[in-house]
Amino acid sequence: MNKLQDIIEEIKILEKQLLVEFQKKEEEYFYRIKGNKVYFAEETKKYHKTLAKKIYSYLFDASFLNILTAPIIWFCIIPALFMDLVISIYQFICFKVYGIPLVKRNDHIMIDRQSLNYLNPIEKLNCVYCGYFNGLMSFIQEIAARTEQYWCPIKHARKLGAIHSRYHKFMEYGNHQSYLERLEEIRRDFKDLADTQ
Repeated sequence: MNKLQDIIEEIKILEKQLLVEFQKKEEEYFYRIKGNKVYFAEETKKYHKTLAKKIYSYLFDASFLNILTAPIIWFCIIPALFMDLVISIYQFICFKVYGIPLVKRNDHIMIDRQSLNYLNPIEKLNCVYCGYFNGLMSFIQEIAARTEQYWCPIKHARKLGAIHSRYHKFMEYGNHQSYLERLEEIRRDFKDLADTQ
């Protein structure tokens, strides 16, 4: 168990280092973040505008199959919006009942690429869609992870494709003693989130 905890702590340290490296890019590409907005230097914005591909060129150069499949991609926004509504209502009601800290949408759904002047309006719209959709999946996964910690904090026997943020707190598969003794403790162990709330 100590080895697993050591690996988890090492991952957290690496994630913090990764964030620092991402922040260094602000200086390299002449932008700064203030609150939720991104600001570029005026000269950079002007230069970026010269790089944006004209819409007619963008469409002319696009693959026919890309154009043909675009409506299918965009149709997915309907179930995504519905899922967003349902999961938001679920978390708002149930997490308060269970005593689970709410997941902040802004920590997951990032929509900022439309500020890039080297993108044309179609590219910007596509970037808004991807930022929303992928952020929504992250938001939903975190809500599901916290729910799983509350209701069924047991690791799986088989290898997972991806491990969510709460999995390290779960009990080992097959450890019935731990389940009987620690279930109530684990289902209420969200104190590590106090730093991020």
